[in-house]
Formats: sequence, C-alpha cells, structure tokens
Amino acid sequence: MAEIELHTDKFLLRPVTVQDTEALFQYKSDRITNKYQGWIPSQIKDVYDFIENQISSEINIPNTWYQLAIVTKKNDMLIGDIGLHFIDPGNKQVEIGFSIDKSYQGKGYATEAIEKVIEYLFKKLNKHRVIASVDPGNIKSIRLLERLRFRKEAHFKKSILCRGEWVDDVIYAILQEEWLNQ
Repeated sequence: MAEIELHTDKFLLRPVTVQDTEALFQYKSDRITNKYQGWIPSQIKDVYDFIENQISSEINIPNTWYQLAIVTKKNDMLIGDIGLHFIDPGNKQVEIGFSIDKSYQGKGYATEAIEKVIEYLFKKLNKHRVIASVDPGNIKSIRLLERLRFRKEAHFKKSILCRGEWVDDVIYAILQEEWLNQ
C-alpha cells in the first residue's frame, strides 16, 4: 500500500521521515510534557534509530507501528505525531497514540488531526475497532479521547513496566459502527 497523506483545514498528516528527527526530538525529549509516554529520547540519535528501525514504511501491516507527522499548513512546522499500531493479526484493530508539542496543546489541534486519522481508519481501511492505552493520570489525553467519543473499557492495575516503575493502564476504544453512526 502506498504512503498516505491526509489533509485537515490546518494540517497535513504524512509519514514521519528521518528529516523529522530534529523536530521530533525537540518535543519528545521534554520529560515533563511526555511524562506519560513509554519512550522519551535522551539524545537525537535515539529518535533517528526509532524512525529507522521501529516504524514501518508501509501502513496497514499487521504487528507494526506506522507514524504520522502532524505538520501545519500555514508554516510547515511539525507540531506532533500520531502512532498507529496494527495490533490484530486479522488486521481489523488498531491502537492509536499521539504526542503534541507543549506549545501547541490545548488548541484543538490534536482533536482535528486524530479525527481525520480515525475517519481514514474506519472509512478507507475498514477497521473494526480503534483503541488507545493511556495512563490514568494523563487527564488531558483522557479528555481528548472522551471528546472523540471513545469509551473506557478497562483499567488494569500496575500492568505496564514504564521506566522501571509499574503503572496502571486504562484502555479506551471506539467501534467503526459507533464512529459512523454519530
């Protein structure tokens, strides 16, 4: 399948490339903003290696991650990213994750970008279910997921080892039929 390019009013959503390494490092290395992320790079080489070795170059491949850059149309700035984990061997379910540079949070940008991606997953790729795994302390992400009509499905106690500490994991999800029948 070819690379994708999605457009919203404000953003171009396109595959992350090695040319994005520095911009990604700028916001992903911020330990305060990304305290709920499982991966925080300590040096720029970590981001380069992540792009080269962890991200699939093709979308919709089972058991892979595909990363989209959120780029402003106004000034071509990378302000965040959306990760898609095609988790289901039958390729009908996707896990979604997202990061937004702290200077662009709270402006509705993540909502606009994620809505477009979910629409693509359900309408173009015909996915059955999209899930998100979130730390229960990450109130901003939980509010975003609820705004997008995801529902809380599970709360697992101390189920993920994150940077040497066992943390809780909350699962949110939305079904294709719920998204399309709104």
